[in-house]
Amino acid sequence: MDRKVVPAGQFKQGCLALLDEVESQHTEIVITKRGRPVARLVPMLSGSEREAEILAGLRGSVKARVSERELLRPTGDEAGWVLEPGEGE
Repeated sequence: MDRKVVPAGQFKQGCLALLDEVESQHTEIVITKRGRPVARLVPMLSGSEREAEILAGLRGSVKARVSERELLRPTGDEAGWVLEPGEGE
């Protein structure tokens, strides 16, 4: 994603045009005050884009302590288990 640096005064003057630019060009704007970065203006992600970003961040972070077969094994009635009256309430 492209990044643009804009002083706060310039941002204040052209706020609406800069918002349109962020949306249409998918750019990021860093707003500075006295040369120091103080804020970032970034485009919003769609629901599916945000979901993909979250899943990408989680990928590889979880490790199952059982085999895939054990993890996916049926439970409850499908496994032939019968709950006694009063159990599971």
